[in-house]
Amino acid sequence: MSVLIKNGRIVTAVDDYEADVFIGGEQVDVIGRDLEIAADRVIDAAGKLVIPGGVDPHTHLEMPFGGTTTSDNFETGTRAAAFGGTTTVVDFAIQTKGTSTIAALDSWRAKAEGRTAIDYAFHMIVTDMPDERIPEMRRLADEGVTSYKMFMAYPGVMLSDDGTIFRAMRKAGEDGTLVCMHAENGVVIDELVKLALAEGHIEPKYHALTRPTRLEAEGAHRALAIAEVARAPVYIVHLSCYDALQEVRMAQARGVMAHAETCPQYLLLDVDAYDEPGFDGAKYVLTPPLREKWNQDELWRALRGDALHAISTDHCPFCMREQKELGREDFSKIPNGGPGVENRMSLIYHHGVGLGRIGLNRFVELTSTGPAKIFGLFPRKGTIAVGSDADIVVFDSEREETISRFNPHTHHMNIDYSAYEGFQVKGFTETVLSRGKVVVDRGEYLGRPGDGRFVKRGPYGGMYRESLAHMRRELF
Repeated sequence: MSVLIKNGRIVTAVDDYEADVFIGGEQVDVIGRDLEIAADRVIDAAGKLVIPGGVDPHTHLEMPFGGTTTSDNFETGTRAAAFGGTTTVVDFAIQTKGTSTIAALDSWRAKAEGRTAIDYAFHMIVTDMPDERIPEMRRLADEGVTSYKMFMAYPGVMLSDDGTIFRAMRKAGEDGTLVCMHAENGVVIDELVKLALAEGHIEPKYHALTRPTRLEAEGAHRALAIAEVARAPVYIVHLSCYDALQEVRMAQARGVMAHAETCPQYLLLDVDAYDEPGFDGAKYVLTPPLREKWNQDELWRALRGDALHAISTDHCPFCMREQKELGREDFSKIPNGGPGVENRMSLIYHHGVGLGRIGLNRFVELTSTGPAKIFGLFPRKGTIAVGSDADIVVFDSEREETISRFNPHTHHMNIDYSAYEGFQVKGFTETVLSRGKVVVDRGEYLGRPGDGRFVKRGPYGGMYRESLAHMRRELF
């Protein structure tokens, strides 16, 4: 079905102009003023923003963790993402220690195949990488998986030692791929958890109290130092605090190929949420934890000034009933994670653009173009241009909604609470096209499972890419 979007204000990371967009198939065919082209469907976007579909580079759908599995699967999670204006997610396949990453990719692709509402890609969570399996990283890149996530947390389960991280980073640098780091000192955190439990502290707030900002900063410092020596790019995931931010800034100033993301929860929620009555603080047990409120201004400043390059959600939902309840008598057993894939675009528009913290082009850059470039999706994704995929959102900048699990317009995620319950937003997704197909229109889902496709990603595309080969030649 061909589509003509008329009279909209097209906003990309660099452009802001009024024009029409014609889509004859899955890509954008024509952009121009006052287009007179016959189309099967005409969408009048007068008074609305026409923006690239959001790219969320950090979600966890159907992920096993802590004796349970995230409550959104690839069908429900991607449908909720579409309602919120996100048209591509990059999720995580997980390698089990001692097994092949290639087998892990096959397993996760089988989970998602034929079920997603929007396009998807994968990072590979690497839990071990002995010398004999290093060539698998090249094979993954050939399959379109050009980024790998490694952990400095969760000893015995996910944690990689520094030698493994260095080997992986060096290979990534050679191949033009990218290591994403969960940067926390998990070994020390485990000791703090033991001390808290020994003293009888079982409440959810001790999840935050046993994960201080200095241990996130130490992990970031170590990850950045290893990347610097390996002459490789690195991407710090879900950065939550000023201490870790300073490490990123100092590394960037030294010329380290350093990127970092933050998430809406760290921009809008704070440590006081753990004091909600009863066990309700468990809603906010996620990793890293929520921080003191003053960190938020520093993170917004970094987003405005380009020290941070993306806003993801780290969507990792566990229901309060049956799942978060696993940790009622021991905070360390509360499954770590929270929801948000549906609310990101409206929250960041309202609290970023609406409150004057970032401009409109920067909003698009942080929620779409930046992650698309870094993770090898641009210009297929992340912009509105002739030849790009027709992943387009008609966004009503004047529409107001109250985010709530009881509001059918704001809650399609498969979870029994909202992390942003009662938040009022001005700016809301109206119509969503995924590769030219209208999948959401004025609150109605028009798509079906399987509309989304697996996207093979290209090499690392960050701002330091041109200098990467030169810097490696100097060292090696």
